Amino acid sequence: MAFQDKELVCKDCGATFIFTVGEQEFYEEKGFENEPQRCRECRNARKAARNNSEPRQREMYTVVCAECGVETQVPFQPTSDRPVYCRECYQTHRVAR
Repeated sequence: MAFQDKELVCKDCGATFIFTVGEQEFYEEKGFENEPQRCRECRNARKAARNNSEPRQREMYTVVCAECGVETQVPFQPTSDRPVYCRECYQTHRVAR
């Protein structure tokens, strides 16, 4: 397939930018189906904003260890069909497997 440079419009800033033949070949090689929607400056700005944002805090759930009875916190919503262990008890169960 013969590619040609395409002029596209950035959806963020409205500026026109060139989607070069080399970029089109790269997109095809990687299996990308959509053309870029942002110019290089807007793409770089979005990446920088994403990389500089605060990491998401995990929601922690307070539970009682099924083995020793100590109260602990886990990063998942426990269900009633499986036991939940504190860190120390989990390590002993993990080694036993």
